[in-house]
Amino acid sequence: MNLFVANWKMNMTRAEARAFSEELGRRVGDRDLEVELVIAPPLTSLDAARDAKGRWSFAAQNVASEREGAFTGEVSALQLADAGCRYVIVGHSERRRIFGEGAAVLSRKLERVREARLIPIYCVGETQDERAKGHSLEILTRQLETLREDPAEATLVIAYEPVWAIGTGQIATPGDCAEACVHIRGVVGSRRDLRLLYGGSVTSDNAREMLGGAGVEGFLIGGASLKAASFASIAGLA
Repeated sequence: MNLFVANWKMNMTRAEARAFSEELGRRVGDRDLEVELVIAPPLTSLDAARDAKGRWSFAAQNVASEREGAFTGEVSALQLADAGCRYVIVGHSERRRIFGEGAAVLSRKLERVREARLIPIYCVGETQDERAKGHSLEILTRQLETLREDPAEATLVIAYEPVWAIGTGQIATPGDCAEACVHIRGVVGSRRDLRLLYGGSVTSDNAREMLGGAGVEGFLIGGASLKAASFASIAGLA
């Protein structure tokens, strides 16, 4: 089943989240969904974005690398599970680049996610400079090393998000994405329950092409997920 994740980042007030939820609910209706919908709201908007009919689930945008304790401002994996999250985004390029999260921190975050019985959406992707130097696959291999201790039998989602395509209007071609997906599957080939997503300037116009020929099973969607209409369209629910 294809997976569509709306990553709202630091957007949406509670009122905006409630309006989004109501509109998305109208667009989904009572049909039997053949796709899985997930919303990753700011935690302040979690309840406002909730669907009484359970037609979508939630992902957290971040998680603490520690279980509990004196870590002001952090939110633990157990707290996220208690709040109703099913997934957690780990390793997003913005966390790596802006907040300096490296392999050691991300590995601890993955451990915490598994302890709470949540499913990680683990993000990988190269920068424009790394791509220009021909290092894309090398970078993916290095980033995937963080999964070495993650249990191979556990459900895993990997999002290929080339950094040069996030919020830029550029998008990897289906061929580019297919090459990356083949490489990713080769590196983590022992995983039995794995879904690959693409993220980076996803729109309703390019989504069908990417699903058809890029080797992905859904999308991690940023800007286009802030409107219920565009999110539903990308998920094929328009």
